[in-house]
Amino acid sequence: MRSSFVMNQQSCQTPRRDATTMLEPRRPARENPRVQKTLRRIMGLGILAGAAYAIWRAIASKSASPAAGWQAQPFPFPPQPAADATSPWIEPAESGACPAHHPVKAKLASGIFHVPGGANYARTQADRCYLSEDAAEADGLRPAKR
Repeated sequence: MRSSFVMNQQSCQTPRRDATTMLEPRRPARENPRVQKTLRRIMGLGILAGAAYAIWRAIASKSASPAAGWQAQPFPFPPQPAADATSPWIEPAESGACPAHHPVKAKLASGIFHVPGGANYARTQADRCYLSEDAAEADGLRPAKR
């Protein structure tokens, strides 16, 4: 008799579900108001920064000179800025090397210039790089002894 009593008792504390009982809908977890305020501020700053960047790019593209551009180089080398046609000389690289489009190296202290293939061309660290020998001579420099 005792065993029948145990079998009729519920062993679990869950409520019985049938067609008449409804489950309560789960409420979504709500974020802290501080978190929401911080997220709104970050989104606003992102939109403001994007607008400022777009304006800056528009102004920069208008002020760029139309002659400025890039020259394509052979495969392993990146594009180089196009040579400025208004100036016959340009500044050399930090190593003192001249680019291929301005091959003449000039030393201002000595007042001479070196052409490719010259005796001291490879070891000369240029102060200026000229487009041609004529441009260097027009600037008051004399050719190196060959």
